[in-house]
Amino acid sequence: MNQGFNFNIYNVKEVSRVEFIRKTYAHVALAVLSFVVFETFLFVSGIAESIAFTMLNNWWLILILFIGGTWIANKWAVEPGNIQKQYLGLFLFALIEAIVFVPLFYILFSSPQFSGQVQSILGQAGVVTGGLFTGLSAIALFSKKDFSFLRSIITIGAFVALATIFAGMIFGFDLGVWFSAGMVLLASGSILYQTSRLLRDFHTTQHVAAALGLFASLMTLFWYVLQIFMSRD
Repeated sequence: MNQGFNFNIYNVKEVSRVEFIRKTYAHVALAVLSFVVFETFLFVSGIAESIAFTMLNNWWLILILFIGGTWIANKWAVEPGNIQKQYLGLFLFALIEAIVFVPLFYILFSSPQFSGQVQSILGQAGVVTGGLFTGLSAIALFSKKDFSFLRSIITIGAFVALATIFAGMIFGFDLGVWFSAGMVLLASGSILYQTSRLLRDFHTTQHVAAALGLFASLMTLFWYVLQIFMSRD
């Protein structure tokens, strides 16, 4: 009798966790769709041009916007019992990502260097990013391996990356394709770490916060994959 009862509890927990993972990835898709809508609005409305000129001449604004906005969005996304604020955090982060991507897309769309190649570059970068994200997520989910050991590596890597970016801005040197390749590896590690957290760290009601973490890693991956493809032309 007790064994049957324990078995039923185990099944309920498993079903609940599977439903949580499904909701998380549905909200990652929602965040990606929101990013596309925000980005489209910025370019169609003409706002993107002003943002691009401002940020291209003041790259530190991108870092301040990204770091500050990410802190606020994460704080809202983990707000317990306040689903409206959690969604506000997710949509805020999608908007921040759309603004941060404006200079990169503006260069891609307006530079003669990429004339006639925009769709090809975006398509290739999208396919590679989607393939990596899907593959890495599958590895973490199906292997059920604990990738928490990557946390310290990712944290150190992020600080080193920020220091390198600041140094590049101060001394005016190009970070180059190898830096982008390194950031692709860092973002891939972050996807493994964030995905493994779905199995053990998050409560089953925290699908919005979990989605934000995965979305952040996905967009970082896309940023640097896109830069690699742009550097080839």
